[in-house]
Amino acid sequence: MLKRGFWCECRTEDLAEQQPPALLASFDAYSAPQADRWVSVALRMISPALDADASDEAWEWLYEDRIETRRALLRAEPCTVSVTHASTRITWMIRPALFLPLAHRQGAELPACANEFKPRSTE
Repeated sequence: MLKRGFWCECRTEDLAEQQPPALLASFDAYSAPQADRWVSVALRMISPALDADASDEAWEWLYEDRIETRRALLRAEPCTVSVTHASTRITWMIRPALFLPLAHRQGAELPACANEFKPRSTE
């Protein structure tokens, strides 16, 4: 059974280098409020460490633009929120998604094949 929700990602990008953004975190949200709350909590947590301009960007989204993000999510539209601190851009992306339940999460026990996996030592 498919479940509607949102796939949320947070990526960082060093604007001084020619490298693609790096995935910092991801989250599967099952409602628009849960998805925009994920961004809101992150912005509130990091805002004290941001420079003045980035902090202003964060609080502007929290107080002015967040409602537009929520409305877009309720229409199942993708959304992006970004702040730029010094030479680092932090971007949260939220996209509508259909989640497919995984077999091993259905029952109380893992399938038999799970015991065949042996992690390799990193040493």
